[in-house]
Amino acid sequence: MASKLTGGANAAEKRKKRVIDIGGVKIGGNNRIAIQSMCNTKTEDIEATVNQVLQLEALGCDIIRLAVPSVEAARAISEIKKRVNIPIVADIHFDHRLALHSIACGADKIRINPGNIGSREKVAEVAREAALAGVPIRVGVNSGSVNRTDVAQYGRAEAMLRALRSEVALLEELGFYNIVLAVKSSDISETLAVSQAVDKLYEYPMHIGITETGTLYTGVVKSAAGLGILLNHGIGNTIRVSLAADPSEEIRCAKALLAALGIRRFGVNVIACPTCGRTNVDVIGLAERVENALSGIRASIDVAVMGCAVNGPGEARDADIGVAGGSGEYLLFSKGEIVGKISENEVLDRLVEMAKEFELEA
Repeated sequence: MASKLTGGANAAEKRKKRVIDIGGVKIGGNNRIAIQSMCNTKTEDIEATVNQVLQLEALGCDIIRLAVPSVEAARAISEIKKRVNIPIVADIHFDHRLALHSIACGADKIRINPGNIGSREKVAEVAREAALAGVPIRVGVNSGSVNRTDVAQYGRAEAMLRALRSEVALLEELGFYNIVLAVKSSDISETLAVSQAVDKLYEYPMHIGITETGTLYTGVVKSAAGLGILLNHGIGNTIRVSLAADPSEEIRCAKALLAALGIRRFGVNVIACPTCGRTNVDVIGLAERVENALSGIRASIDVAVMGCAVNGPGEARDADIGVAGGSGEYLLFSKGEIVGKISENEVLDRLVEMAKEFELEA
């Protein structure tokens, strides 16, 4: 929960959104923020796609999006669904008939882009079939595909908002309200401005993200900057950290972001000092080994790996378990109390052993 000093939104302040069911995963209302990613396999390559979805599931992905650029890709959804356990979103551009095929083949949600999906009649066809199947539609506006004339006249942020409002108005005129909203730009300020406006305008749940952020490190920084602000103000019901990297990194980064903001916990949280000239032990290497060794622990605990006497004992004492290093040895803490002094070679085994005890108690 955000401190009142931060200006962030706590659970009571967060605007409640309409609850939408995406293949059994509910977003909006009091439901937790769901993590999404998108496969980079060819959807029609069923084996490769299933393998990647299962990998992402194991890492903590709640909803997966698949590209559907062809009828073959749409048809593959029915087989993929039999072999995975999380909802599938069909990503549709240009050809509304691919949305119709995807719905028929069992997609749990359809993403359409107002910038390229086509006429009112085409949208009406998709809305009708989605309504019959109980499938939500995500209205996903990207800055790169909004009307160029509107961009020239109103600016890109306003053009994005106009595109979304027009599409939502059309769906509502058609009697369709099973809607998720998304407005994304590679520009953080644009994404913030439009997302905040959309949040105030609608009760539909929002999927948030910064699109086209770049490679891993740059993308993580941009995503954390933009999504952190939105989430801290109570905006967003499902997120994707979009990276030009393996999709597994999107899940890891999304989990780390939600955990850092205190929104969701995912097992062990390793706290480690940044090191300095006072450090006499290998904190960096040890912290990495501890994080890897504890990655499978399900207990939601804080584990501190600290390297000197300045903040080390305090941080280690505040964690559930932790160590504070000295000259080749560490003080070992459990629940705020010193429980021993151990060598660096013993640290990893002892922390794993103690973390497993917390897991048994959970």
